[in-house]
Amino acid sequence: MIRTFLRRLFKGTTGPLSVGAACPAFSAVDTDGNPVTSQDLLGKRAVLWFFPKADTPG
Repeated sequence: MIRTFLRRLFKGTTGPLSVGAACPAFSAVDTDGNPVTSQDLLGKRAVLWFFPKADTPG
């Protein structure tokens, strides 16, 4: 499930990211429903945080 989420988020990226690697291009929705892209975050510190079990039962 996590792998599927990351593949969809980082389309076209293959393999795991290395520590210190540049972030692949992505687009997502923030907690307020606003779209955010990797371009919006250029030059800023950011943490990509998600809950893989948030939308699953149990």
